[in-house]
Amino acid sequence: MKAKIHVTLKQGILDPQGKAIEHALDSLGFKHAANVRVGKYMEVDLDETDRAKADAQVKQMCEQLLANTVIEDYRYELQ
Repeated sequence: MKAKIHVTLKQGILDPQGKAIEHALDSLGFKHAANVRVGKYMEVDLDETDRAKADAQVKQMCEQLLANTVIEDYRYELQ
């Protein structure tokens, strides 16, 4: 089973990298690009066939290591 994990900063948390990209897009002429937010994308292969167990493992990974839950949100999908 594969987990596809997206980690993003929570709304209201300053995103300097997103602002830099937004500014660069503006300077390149993409005047309608706004509110750029930068995040992380990870894929994890799991040696697990039970969907409930895989779900619990990925949630634990996110809570303990992959996301800083104080300032970041995460979501994932299992395939």
